[in-house]
Amino acid sequence: MLSYWERETFFTNVDVCIVGAGLVGLSAALHLKQKESALNIIVVERASLPHGATSRNAGFACFGSVSEILEDIRNSDEQTVLSLIEKRWKGLQLLKKNIGEENLGIEYFGGNEIFLETEKEVFEKCSDEINTLNKNLKAIIGSEKIFSNADEKIAEFGLNKVEHLIHNDFEAQINTGKMMKTLLQKVQQIGVQILFGLKIENIVDEENKAVLQTNDFNFAAKKVLICTNGFAQQLLPNIDVKPARAQVLITKPIKNLKIKGTFHYQNGFYYFRNVGNRVLFGGGRNLAFEEETTSEIALTDLIQQQLDKILKEIILPKNDYKIDMRWSGIMGVSNEKLPITKWLNSSMAVALRCNGMGVALGSQTGMDGSNLILESGI
Repeated sequence: MLSYWERETFFTNVDVCIVGAGLVGLSAALHLKQKESALNIIVVERASLPHGATSRNAGFACFGSVSEILEDIRNSDEQTVLSLIEKRWKGLQLLKKNIGEENLGIEYFGGNEIFLETEKEVFEKCSDEINTLNKNLKAIIGSEKIFSNADEKIAEFGLNKVEHLIHNDFEAQINTGKMMKTLLQKVQQIGVQILFGLKIENIVDEENKAVLQTNDFNFAAKKVLICTNGFAQQLLPNIDVKPARAQVLITKPIKNLKIKGTFHYQNGFYYFRNVGNRVLFGGGRNLAFEEETTSEIALTDLIQQQLDKILKEIILPKNDYKIDMRWSGIMGVSNEKLPITKWLNSSMAVALRCNGMGVALGSQTGMDGSNLILESGI
């Protein structure tokens, strides 16, 4: 139940309500307000911080490892995958433009894909395609050398059981916390309201407006843009976006840490990086796809034990270390890898489905969603 003051101050004459204060939602709000400063825009978020994957991700500024790209081509077609990589690359450039490299804490150590001694066949298939991939990606990335064989780096990183390594000169890493803190401040400074702890339970399309229903009160907006990604099916049961939980851990600071840069393993289902002199390591969803198709923020023994095993045996075999924190986040995924930006009815549009590539796709997806609203003539 609202008071008169609350209704009149926060929920009257709302032009656009954006549901979800993650990277997609805030990028949409930023673009909308920059283009139409008079719009009354409100962003609502269910939790005390952006709750899905945006503030819980690993901070990879990447566009795909060789094995991931080849797997996508096998499941789709080359031109579609190249278009997707272009979206990811342009999205990363837009992210840097919107926030500024200094506010991203971006570090250009490069990316690496590792292959164990038992994965020789997989490596050879990837290695055979490096020249073709580099040629096809030149027009997107602007370089003739993107991926390269770099087995000599294995010893440099202190890795164990790793037989081969493919390096990516154009992958980077960011500070996810700095990114979101800066974006939240920037959006608020230009006059966008952001309300945390407000969960939308249903949205009803009415003539010339949408009515957003919470568990306590209702309010109206002329247009609604849903940017909830992994939680999308809770509002839109038929949308082609499923939740996918990602589990992550980070060590305490490690003396003389050799790991530097981002690393992909087993088609990207495992990933690790340095955060200063700590190691952040996540993944393992492929061990239990059905169980991890969930929007529940939780950890499981199966995956955490596997992360611990790989960390000890492969990533940090000669280091003494302790785990500092463990957490999970919720991505929005589908067999269709391209994001969804479309109208569902006269008042409600969606900008969703970053498929675990939110850092790369979030800014552009948000801007594409905001352009739908602008083109509607609001």
